[in-house]
Amino acid sequence: MIPRIAKGEIDELLADFPAVGVLGPRQIGKTTLAELVAASLDPKPIYLDLENPLDLAKLNEPEAYFEAHKGSLIILDEVHRVPELFPVLRGVIDRRRRDGLRTGQFLILGSASLDLLRQSSETLAGRIAYRELSGFVINEIEETSPIAQDKLWLRGGFPDSFLSKNDLNSFRWRLNFINTYLERDVPQFGPRIPTVLLRRLWTMLAHHQGGQLNTAQLSSSLDIALPTVKRYVELLEDLFLIRTLRPWSGNVGKRLVKTPKVYIRDSGLTHALLNLATYDDLLGHPVSGNSWEGFVIENLMAALPLGMTPWYYRTSAGAEIDLVLERGPKERYAIEIKRSFAPSLSKGFYLGCEDIGAEKRFLVYPGKERFPLAKEVTAIPLPEMVTELLNLKM
Repeated sequence: MIPRIAKGEIDELLADFPAVGVLGPRQIGKTTLAELVAASLDPKPIYLDLENPLDLAKLNEPEAYFEAHKGSLIILDEVHRVPELFPVLRGVIDRRRRDGLRTGQFLILGSASLDLLRQSSETLAGRIAYRELSGFVINEIEETSPIAQDKLWLRGGFPDSFLSKNDLNSFRWRLNFINTYLERDVPQFGPRIPTVLLRRLWTMLAHHQGGQLNTAQLSSSLDIALPTVKRYVELLEDLFLIRTLRPWSGNVGKRLVKTPKVYIRDSGLTHALLNLATYDDLLGHPVSGNSWEGFVIENLMAALPLGMTPWYYRTSAGAEIDLVLERGPKERYAIEIKRSFAPSLSKGFYLGCEDIGAEKRFLVYPGKERFPLAKEVTAIPLPEMVTELLNLKM
């Protein structure tokens, strides 16, 4: 079982809050992570899968069930299926607070962020903390060599995909995952959406990996109304399948690009949507560079310390930074991402760094050595950049 970076943070949150929510797409490893958390606890936690009719039946009288297991952590998987539980959880938590039991009572696992946040924010404000779970990142796998990194990039971070015995099995798993998500899972979270249409949209976004989100162009290509496209994009984002990266918008007296960039969050899904089954297929495809950029961004997002916000930066004059990480009024990291073993920087990166007053400047590349690339800019392997961010949490 591969240790997850998120486990330590979830342990800390359970020590501080009555309830902790772990959010992420299906099959990303939420249940396995809950098992890792549970393994060190005594008494043994109670696990309920709310998609299982037998487990669901145990909550016909939820207050009585929770009272019978008072003192044990209760893990509720796919809790968005039973939204009526949230008011009950609030009452149970508040009663236990009065009895002196204040933390570590419920671990809630969910596959849709907006649904879960909306339902719980109305009832559990101040009682719940959230942690998003990504797929495997480079610092979690056993070997962080370039070969292992390329395997993770090709297959993506879903555990069943990454751990497949070969690339073909991994590719087959991802194709089945996409079909199942579109046909069975997506309809649970909104109005009935034609599967073929949503797959076309998802595939178009894969072709435009790392590009600016042009909903008008998508609307025209798909021949559907602009509000419908926006709703579908929001749904894919809500299900943790795509990420929109907002432009930095500080007051620098420049004409800034205001359109978000969009990424398929898991690189393996990007490649499956584009029918790229092997590493050679990937390297020969025009999306290769942007896919690597999205892969790096997702690895870094999983390591971000509390309060650090991600952006990208671009002006109409050509200044551009792939990723800006900002915490507080002055702490800014400028990060350029290059799929090259002999990377170089454009003038636009330096201009962008001056515009935003970047405190630290990095170029993330696929090599093994860290070295000064230019004045104030460090070329850094991805695992070291992840470690750099993880150390900020300490």
